[in-house]
Amino acid sequence: MLFRLAFALVSMTALLVNPIDAVSQDMLRSVDLNSPEMSTSEMTRAEVEALLKAAPQDAAGQRSADLQGKRLSHLDLSGLDFSGGNLRLAKFIGTSLKGARFDRAILNQAWLIDADLTDASLAKASLLGTQMQRARLGGADLSGARITADLSGASLIGAKLAGADLSADMRNQSMGLMRGVLRSADLRNADLNGANLSRADLEFAKLQNANLANCDLNHADLAGADLSDANLAGADFTGTDLASALLPSAAALAQTRNLDRARNLNLARRPR
Repeated sequence: MLFRLAFALVSMTALLVNPIDAVSQDMLRSVDLNSPEMSTSEMTRAEVEALLKAAPQDAAGQRSADLQGKRLSHLDLSGLDFSGGNLRLAKFIGTSLKGARFDRAILNQAWLIDADLTDASLAKASLLGTQMQRARLGGADLSGARITADLSGASLIGAKLAGADLSADMRNQSMGLMRGVLRSADLRNADLNGANLSRADLEFAKLQNANLANCDLNHADLAGADLSDANLAGADFTGTDLASALLPSAAALAQTRNLDRARNLNLARRPR
């Protein structure tokens, strides 16, 4: 009886700590990614290009196309410019978006699972509740972007996330703990200088040689993450979970802030 009660309490605690993970998993369980609604496109590349070209211009001459809710999965849209556009709820599952531009675009609740965004630019884009599991973002520019997306298993090797905000919005929790989720993501050689990772989920993330200088890691989850040779100068580790994390050298750790206030530091792995 006591064992069952303890197990129930642990399960409830996990749900309260990571409700966004539960919400994300429930969403994927209820969606058939192979259904026509998710796996097909209602437009051709030529039609997308025409829509982008016909989009209205603002005073600065910048176009902002409206592709809200459009089905654009498994197309080749590489190199296109969606900057400033409304792409909320759009579906880009398995779509090739290599070198495409999404600067300042609204991609809230869009679907980019398995999308190829290699060398794409998403500077200052809005990625709230976006599904980006296993997306390929090697060399992509997400600097200054607002990200509460699920990037679990995504490849961000050499990506630029300087000044990006992946923190939880503690003012609006009606939908659970919306935050950047980078569980098991590959961030080797990525630039996260000055990024806000407060309460972000980086469990088991690969962060070898990543630049985490001046990052806010307040209460972030870095359990099991690999921080080998990472630049942590000025990074704030207040409340950061470091259970089983592989830490960099003592010299690198000496440049951090509030490492003594991290959680489970005694369970972290030290370099040999």
